[in-house]
Amino acid sequence: MSALLDVRGLEAAYGASQVLFGIDLAIGAGEVVTLLGRNGMGKTTTIRAILGLVPARAGTIGFAGDAIAGWPSHRIARAGIGLVPEGRQVFPNLTVAENLVATARPGAWTLERVHALFPRLAERAGNMGNQLSGGEQQMLAIGRGLMGEPRLLILDEPSLGLSPLLVEEMFALVGRLNADGLSVLLVEQNVVQSLAIAHRAYVLEHGAIALSGPAAELARDPALRRSYLGL
Repeated sequence: MSALLDVRGLEAAYGASQVLFGIDLAIGAGEVVTLLGRNGMGKTTTIRAILGLVPARAGTIGFAGDAIAGWPSHRIARAGIGLVPEGRQVFPNLTVAENLVATARPGAWTLERVHALFPRLAERAGNMGNQLSGGEQQMLAIGRGLMGEPRLLILDEPSLGLSPLLVEEMFALVGRLNADGLSVLLVEQNVVQSLAIAHRAYVLEHGAIALSGPAAELARDPALRRSYLGL
């Protein structure tokens, strides 16, 4: 399977504080890859570096054959990398409909298609973003990400703060989107469910890849769960 995203030797820092130390990570077209690790291990910084929000101190980032390290974030988004950020970060003073069209690009993802995926958003189209429940905001954040026509969708801690039922529905949704051909990078602390839907997994520890491999194999490794994930 050819690599859609190919990250090699990525290093990143905040000022004098280095956070990433030579990250190697690849996502093939049509794959779900999960990036796991405890808080503070560098997961969000990895995402931010891929998206151009944190400059890469060293290494390369390839996407669909282009070297995108150093590109501005808006250009990376137009190239086909979408983000569903941690904490949803919907626009609180825009309506649901306005949130969705704010990042829309021409393509397969229309308001009608997002409404078919999330009927609740159609019902709440006139409500402001800050009037939604946590689950509704997560639907809106995912719908907004899809409206940007991504080839790769990055989800940063999408299960955070959701009820167990909504967590189940969210992971099922990721599986359906992937079945339709969307590549997904799932950044999560929900280890068991992430490994259940992913093709491959990477485990970050102190800004470096500690383990990687097929998700099914890592899910069966009790040493991984004790040593790296605190389970």
